[in-house]
Amino acid sequence: MDEIKQISSLQNPWVKKTLLLKEKSRERRKEGLFVLEGRRELQLALEGGFELQALFFHEDIISEEEVYRFLEGAKTAPTVISITKEVYQKIAYRETTEGVLAIAKSKEQNLDALRFKSDTPLVLVAEAPEKPGNIGALLRTADAANLDAVIIANPRGDLYNPNVIRSSVGCIFTNQIATGTTAEVITFLKGKNIDLYSAALSASTPYTKMDFTDASAIIVGTEAAGLTDEWLRHSKANIVIPMRGEIDSMNVSVSAAIIIFEALRQRGL
Repeated sequence: MDEIKQISSLQNPWVKKTLLLKEKSRERRKEGLFVLEGRRELQLALEGGFELQALFFHEDIISEEEVYRFLEGAKTAPTVISITKEVYQKIAYRETTEGVLAIAKSKEQNLDALRFKSDTPLVLVAEAPEKPGNIGALLRTADAANLDAVIIANPRGDLYNPNVIRSSVGCIFTNQIATGTTAEVITFLKGKNIDLYSAALSASTPYTKMDFTDASAIIVGTEAAGLTDEWLRHSKANIVIPMRGEIDSMNVSVSAAIIIFEALRQRGL
């Protein structure tokens, strides 16, 4: 076991690096690194095969023994660093703390790297989501449904934004995720003989009338703009959740969950 490093200065290069990665998406993309915080998130990241570059812990909250138990299944051994309360409060972004943060290596989200679990995969596609809370909620839904993959078309936000990780409660590490342009995603899905069902308000059929038992992709857009016409042109069907009140739509993650779990019901899952 390597000797544990200790940091007490807010000017330490590790502290500055962590703050940059936490606050700047450009830095995360350039370095291929991101910051995660929390015991559950750390465990899920390690189980998901993410490599850690460094792990910081505050001994008043989590013990050295607990830290090394986490790392028993790690692919590579990170630099382990004990930090003071002052340093921890500086680099932590949660209001309630669990004593552990890490710098991890991000993964490439290539469409060609996706591997489906069955011949009739069920996939969620979200076009141009921006709000970290919505992205996180979609990833939680995907994990709860054990979907084959989540694809972000025309991504506008940063998947490794700390707020995405936090709102997903670590489900960014439990899902297969890929990104691409709308055209790339459509070509990929059609090449895999996956039927496209686009959630849209116009020229749409109630989602309960659809048969989702074959290979299917549920496509959702933003609440403000909906889906681009490209999706609507290439869909097997445009689907809608009938509204009974005054508004004509719901939060995108709620809508996605309703349709996804209808698909699971039809599949007997």
